[in-house]
Amino acid sequence: MFTKIITFLIFFAVVGCILHGRRIIKTEKVDAVFGNPERAKGGTHWVIVGSSFILLTWLYYSWDIAKGFYPKSANELCQVAKVNDSLLSLKYLFPIEQRQFKSTFIIKSENKNIDKLGVEIQNSQDIRDQDKSKLLGLIKKTKKTIPLLTNEKLLENETNSKINELTNKIIWLTEDFQKVSYPPIKSLEEENKRIEALKTQGGWGSSGTAVEQTIEIPIIPETKKGLKFDAAAKELKIISDEFFKLRNHNPDYKSAMKEIKDEIKEYRSGLGDTHEIASTFAKDILKVARRIEYASIFPPKTLNAMQESLIEFDRVQKKEQGSLRYVDIFLFPAGTIVSSGPSCSEQGSGRWLPKPSDTLNKFALLLKPSVGFKNIPLIWFEMMDVSKIVGFLVPDWIADIIPGEYPVHSEDGSVKPNLKSKILNIATGEFKLFKIPVPMGHIWDSFLRVFLGLVLGIIFGVPLGLFMGLNRFAKGFFDPLIELYRPVPPLAWAPLVISVLGIDNVGKVFLLFMVSFSIMIISARAGASGTQLSKIHASHSLGASRWQILRYVIFPNSLPEILTGVRVAIGMCWGTLVAAEFLAGTTGIGFVENVAKKYFQYEVIWITIFVMGMLGLLFDVTLRKIIDKTIPWRGKG
Repeated sequence: MFTKIITFLIFFAVVGCILHGRRIIKTEKVDAVFGNPERAKGGTHWVIVGSSFILLTWLYYSWDIAKGFYPKSANELCQVAKVNDSLLSLKYLFPIEQRQFKSTFIIKSENKNIDKLGVEIQNSQDIRDQDKSKLLGLIKKTKKTIPLLTNEKLLENETNSKINELTNKIIWLTEDFQKVSYPPIKSLEEENKRIEALKTQGGWGSSGTAVEQTIEIPIIPETKKGLKFDAAAKELKIISDEFFKLRNHNPDYKSAMKEIKDEIKEYRSGLGDTHEIASTFAKDILKVARRIEYASIFPPKTLNAMQESLIEFDRVQKKEQGSLRYVDIFLFPAGTIVSSGPSCSEQGSGRWLPKPSDTLNKFALLLKPSVGFKNIPLIWFEMMDVSKIVGFLVPDWIADIIPGEYPVHSEDGSVKPNLKSKILNIATGEFKLFKIPVPMGHIWDSFLRVFLGLVLGIIFGVPLGLFMGLNRFAKGFFDPLIELYRPVPPLAWAPLVISVLGIDNVGKVFLLFMVSFSIMIISARAGASGTQLSKIHASHSLGASRWQILRYVIFPNSLPEILTGVRVAIGMCWGTLVAAEFLAGTTGIGFVENVAKKYFQYEVIWITIFVMGMLGLLFDVTLRKIIDKTIPWRGKG
């Protein structure tokens, strides 16, 4: 129901926003010509259209629309897949799915193998002439066994009767399959067992814990159509098993095959260890003979009736699918439900692109403190005593500079605190105050690492970049150092930084600092060196000091470059952080995605991608607001 409502809302939102956009275009001012930045302002309706298009594409290709509007379709397609799976092994023998009979292909292939083996034996310089004659004779005998299997006159009545019996079973199944009363009503006990099993099998969608997860298709038929196809699949499976147990081994073939095996065995036992190559050739001849023996080779017209019955059943079963075929074609793009043995699975985009409804449920589980991911929620809060924050901010050495000594225990074993020890307790947070909620979780850890790395890069990179843009010594001295490490990909630095500084936050924050530091230096330097000389000369003529020129001319002129560099650095920091958390870490978005990848948890992987995108967007939107407030002159001359 939720998916249905969302789909209708998206559809009406897209139509409404497009109509609204067309109306705005018609009433647009004449002076808002092409190229005017004013034309790019606003346009929230187009943002809605773009976002809706992405969401609608996700709903469609993840098969969530199919799940919302036809929740039983996956179960019914599972039963159809079971029929197709049972049919496939039989159809594989005929020119239905293939270009020719399987028997024809095997005969052609083995004749080539026999001829090739004969040429190798004839051209071999490592075996005696008498061995060549013996081996070539065995090859001729092996080749002569094929006509013994394809001769209609040698086909045994028992084998022919069995083929006709199986053909009739397919014909009867085709007739029964079209009846409304098919499958026949089961006993009350069997029906009760099926109903009980239905209660426990769950619905179509994801299941499992936040760490171990599988995509499940309900395999027990839930509808009347599903019961029909399930029953037909079971009957076809029996027919298929009986057919492949059947061998066209008439007495003449058995006698010829026994003679070949006995001759090869006797020949190889008489060779000894000195004629290994001849023994290997004899073994290869035996392999070819056995492949022919185990293949389902029949006379050319023997299976015609079975072929026609299979084609007819396939036509009927497609007809009986009815509207389900159109659901499969239009609502299961890039794949369908397939069967492998007794189980069914999604094959196509629905497998690797999780459904929004399942992803939302998984996201809610990951947010729960009692579930989370590896017992840590994506984002939550914990109550922390303010004393811990005070202890983190206040340095311990403050207590050391207080006059006096720390207390010493008395003879009765007690310790009386004094002013020095009380200040130390405050500096270390060893006291009780009141508790406040503090964010925690994987998202918060990643956010904090990026924020700290970015801020440190700005604090140290912007002043150095301005200095390099204004001073030839600074540019000449620092430029080689910066350009030496800047082109190196962050991933190349990651193993070294993490090895030296450890896998905790220090190593990751320092790596992000390295990324943002070089970007901010380049941006600030470009901004400072790009200041118009006329503005600087005007400032000098008005009597401005160096600090005033830097503060009111150079720095404002550099701000667009600096803030653009911050936007670039944000994206680079997120990419680097995920890679660093991939390599080493126990928390963070990258760590979550890395673990999810190992267990093929596609919902979790897409959740991490979405979270990273939203956090990056949050940073970017915040920066846009800062740009609008701090440099409103940008792009206006």
